[in-house]
Amino acid sequence: MSRKLLNDLSKRERQIMNIVYRMRNASAKEIQEKIPDPPGYSTIRKLLNILENKGFLKHIKIGLKYIYSPTISRKKAMRSALRQLLETYFDNSIEDAVSALIELKSGDLSDREFNNLISHIEKTRESEEL
Repeated sequence: MSRKLLNDLSKRERQIMNIVYRMRNASAKEIQEKIPDPPGYSTIRKLLNILENKGFLKHIKIGLKYIYSPTISRKKAMRSALRQLLETYFDNSIEDAVSALIELKSGDLSDREFNNLISHIEKTRESEEL
């Protein structure tokens, strides 16, 4: 699956993928019940088919139901989205992106979370120096 493809989802497609990632697998009805301001059932089915054709979902048939699951891990999808975010908004600057995230959420970061971030940066630096 190409990087471009991973970042080429509509709002509804992203909502569906988020639900499927959270549930690990889901039927169209389950997705419709969890999606905010849900479209009709036939629209959900159409979006699931689109996501399947794009290579994001696969399905198995259990009785009369199709059960959908992601074809790539959430971690891979997250990395692709972050890569696109870095390229698009931060000119590939990790420093600028991390600074923006810290500024955005600085009031929400606990001392433990802040210290964990510092520790992660230090561990990454140490491993690169070896």
